[in-house]
Amino acid sequence: MKLYNWRLSPNSRRVRMFILEKGLEIPPIEEVGDNDNVRLSDNYIKIWPHALVPMLETDDGLRIGEAMAICRFFEDEYPDPNLMGVNGREKACIEMWERRAYDEGLTGTAEVFRNSHPVWVDRGLQGSLEPIPQIPALIERGKGRVRRFYRKFEDQLKDNRFVAGDRFTVADITTLCSVDFAKFVGLEMPQDYSSVARWHQEVSARPAARASL
Repeated sequence: MKLYNWRLSPNSRRVRMFILEKGLEIPPIEEVGDNDNVRLSDNYIKIWPHALVPMLETDDGLRIGEAMAICRFFEDEYPDPNLMGVNGREKACIEMWERRAYDEGLTGTAEVFRNSHPVWVDRGLQGSLEPIPQIPALIERGKGRVRRFYRKFEDQLKDNRFVAGDRFTVADITTLCSVDFAKFVGLEMPQDYSSVARWHQEVSARPAARASL
């Protein structure tokens, strides 16, 4: 088994943190990011033309892309500790909040980053090998998504210790990676959002969170 990884990628971090929270050793890693040019290596794209990270290759040659698909694989192969829900009600709640964190927090930040940073000129969409121009209007749209992300999660965390309830789950992993990515891009959480700040401090102190950086 091998994990194709780019240390700078928040999606890759989601998978690393998930595996660590399971108490598993991370599979052998192949770093496929060219940090100097901020792009995936040509060799990786040859074997994985989707041009996205992370990707897990199992011992029998199956290749699994997309962070949550990889997490699902490990959840089913190694069910304890449970991170994705034990019954229909809990699974639905966790998936709902994980998706909100991804769509509004992580994707909103990516809209800002990809459409504003000079390194992403003609690379406006991840996974495309064709030139995709930046769209300046998406910068403001992305900032609005991130504002809504912080507001929704502040309201949710006022009454819940963790994102999807009273225990740590994959929803917290995606939310943490989204918040840290937003901070990296300069989209800091509002100072008066005390519930998000309380949660962020607690979750960031987890050994898996620190080790996944």
